[in-house]
Formats: sequence, C-alpha cells, structure tokens
Amino acid sequence: MKWKRSERLVDMTHYLLEHPQKLIPLTFFSELYQSAKSSISEDLTIVKDTFEERGIGVLVTVPGAAGGVKYIPKVSENVVKEVIDELISELGHSDRLLPGGYLFMTDLLGNPELMNRVGKVFASAFCSQEIDVIMTVATKGISIAHAIARHLNVPVVVVRRDNKVTEGSTVSINYVSGSSRRIETMVLSKRSMKSGQRVLVTDDFMKVGGTMNGMKNLIEEFDCTLAGMAVLVEAAHTDERLVDNYYSLVKLKEVNEKDRTIKLEEGNYFSKGGYDR
Repeated sequence: MKWKRSERLVDMTHYLLEHPQKLIPLTFFSELYQSAKSSISEDLTIVKDTFEERGIGVLVTVPGAAGGVKYIPKVSENVVKEVIDELISELGHSDRLLPGGYLFMTDLLGNPELMNRVGKVFASAFCSQEIDVIMTVATKGISIAHAIARHLNVPVVVVRRDNKVTEGSTVSINYVSGSSRRIETMVLSKRSMKSGQRVLVTDDFMKVGGTMNGMKNLIEEFDCTLAGMAVLVEAAHTDERLVDNYYSLVKLKEVNEKDRTIKLEEGNYFSKGGYDR
C-alpha cells in the first residue's frame, strides 16, 4: 500500500508521540510507508517544526548508520504555568483542608488528563538526563510516577510499607518520618531495579522530606544513583527540610484550620531550572 503524504504525517506523528525517548531509524519509516528516505526526512522536518511551534516537544536527529530520530517531550513555559495555575486554583478551596495541614488531592491524582500534563511537565525537566526508573511510594504517588514514566518511556517501581508475598525476595530499610519523627519501614522487591540504574523519585506531597529521604537511602541499597526528585506539592518547612535537590510545582505556604484558609504559591520548578528560559 502506497501512503499519501498526509497519511504518513498523521501516522508518523502518532508513532512518535507513542514512543518518546526512543531512537527510531529512518529505515523503519521508509520501509513502513514504502517511501524514499529523502521523503521521510522532509516529513520529519514538517513534524519537527510543528512540534516546536506548538510546544509539543522536540525531534532530535542522530546522524550515521546507527542514527535516526528521537521525540523528546518538552512543554513550553506557558504550558507549565497553566498547569501550576490550575493546580493552585483547584487546591485553594477550603473544603480540601485536612487535619494536620494536609490537603485532599485524591480527585486530582485520579484525573488522567491533568496527571498526563503534570507528568509531561516533570518529564520536561529531566528530558536531557539519563533516567532509567521512576520510583514512588504506594499509593498516592503512583499516578504521578506513571505519568512521568509515560513521557520518559521508562518503567515504574513502587515502594511499599509492608512486605507482600507476591513481591518475592525484598530489601527493606527503616527511616525516620520527617513530619511525625516516627520510625517507618520501606520495602522493595529485589527484582525491581538493577545495579547502576539512575532513579527519579516522585510523590504527591512533601512536608519535611522524610519519605523522599527514605527512598534515597533505599536506592543506595540497590547500588543505584538518585537522578532527581519531583513532588507535586511541597509544604513550607525550609528550616526542617531533609532534602533540598527537588522540583515542586506548588508550595503550600500557609494553612489556617480555624479560619479554613489555604495559601498557595508557585513551587520551585522554574527556580530549579525546570524550564530553560
């Protein structure tokens, strides 16, 4: 079957979006569409220009016999600000306030469209780094982890609080919860990661950073490297913070349980260099 250019462009775009961070040889598209490499190159130029103009991402061309093209998700500064503003607006409602200064976020974490955008925003911050695995703790951070993983095209590993027979042999550590100062336990299957992998950790909410610090210690037990941290909402506890190298989208600046008021502001995403201005 001979493909028309319009058909090739639509199908090619779809394939690239479904396979982020994957190097695709030009011969793959040439054979798939039964077209000359010169025609495929012209098509990719159109896709590349459109992606960059629309803030969808960038196409990187790798020359040589082993080369090809790779789609890297990269959102614009305006898109990041739109996501942050939407989060602040949604989280600012007084009925979200929970005892202890926490916020009800389950509905937002269960919103696939919003989480997909959040995932792409975080993926943009780490798209130039080598990330092998996304790690989170059950259960609230799972949707964020999978959203980031989709755009970086890497697997997700979920740390649990207790041992499950379905996990097989596990590695467990004890860590100090930053907020309650209690000794907690983290458990992860030995098959989850391989030595030497670079791991991005993520969670939905961070008060002092005890959970993030615990995951960092667990990563070291696997002889892996912490590549970065991404948190949806951080609380303003700068003097007590146990971690400092992280990205956040929203900062919970102040809560007043008596007056039922919530003060939120933009997180550190831009100040940490999440977007190259």
